[in-house]
Amino acid sequence: MSKTAFIRAAEIWLPTADGTELVLGSGLYGPLHAFAELSRDTRFRKGEGLPGEAWAARHPIVMRSLATSTFRRIAAAAEAGLTSGIAMPIFSGDAIRAVVVLFCGDAADQVGAIEVWSNDPETDAQIGLHDGYYGGAELFEMTSRMKRFGKGFGLPGTVWAAEMPMVFREIYRSERFLRQEEARQVGLTLGLGLPFDGDPGKTWIMVFLSALGTPIAGRFEVWVPDGSGGLIYETGLSEAATDVSAAGRPTRIAAGDGLLGAVLASGLPVASADCAADAAWLVDPGEPAEAHSALAMPCLDAAGALKAVTAWRF
Repeated sequence: MSKTAFIRAAEIWLPTADGTELVLGSGLYGPLHAFAELSRDTRFRKGEGLPGEAWAARHPIVMRSLATSTFRRIAAAAEAGLTSGIAMPIFSGDAIRAVVVLFCGDAADQVGAIEVWSNDPETDAQIGLHDGYYGGAELFEMTSRMKRFGKGFGLPGTVWAAEMPMVFREIYRSERFLRQEEARQVGLTLGLGLPFDGDPGKTWIMVFLSALGTPIAGRFEVWVPDGSGGLIYETGLSEAATDVSAAGRPTRIAAGDGLLGAVLASGLPVASADCAADAAWLVDPGEPAEAHSALAMPCLDAAGALKAVTAWRF
């Protein structure tokens, strides 16, 4: 991960055998070696630190500043240039399966948006912004905090209705993206929406909006179960183009086959520092595969069944 990327590091936290703590399963840290070393020796109980807070809340958490007493790696994060974090818990029924944590860098130099939208049907018929991190996109943040969407409207409402991961291309001129003028002004181009079903009775949607200069990820892909124990490609987008090339992409991924097959086999998120070995097709033509890392996340329904796998190439 480079210093220009909106996401500077990623972690996967897994429960211990007795289910009382979270330990680091794997991480993508790029050159942040000291922060990585500290993280390997860190554990979190439910409610502790950013991963533990997401575990306890049962929904995604945005920590807009890591210089807070509840974040346990403050000095190391500051030294690494990490300023904010997002934690996404993955549940199978009542059991925590994993927590994925993403870290961002200096807000003054970054443009993009990571949002958490929520709906409680007992109090509201629309979905509203729960929290978000916007880097330097202050105008877009102001507009977003005033917006609410019905089911099927805007990116959050569309993901809410579909209950599936979705990608949005050229959001600055899409009629389905109801903040297109604000997106155009700050340079936001691509979007990804993810549903989370860990909080019974409530709806939680994460929205990732990417700018060309500081992309959240170089490529997103969504794969879905094919009904016979494998995965097939559904949709995707990349920073280099509004659509993604099919060059080298497998027509079907079996359980245990590479990065996405590992997610299919385990039901857990998986990180790889080597796209060349684990998911070479995620690299755009002409780019060296060995220069990229990748993250794959399962999207589970409330009962823990796999609905989709999202692949992120950094």
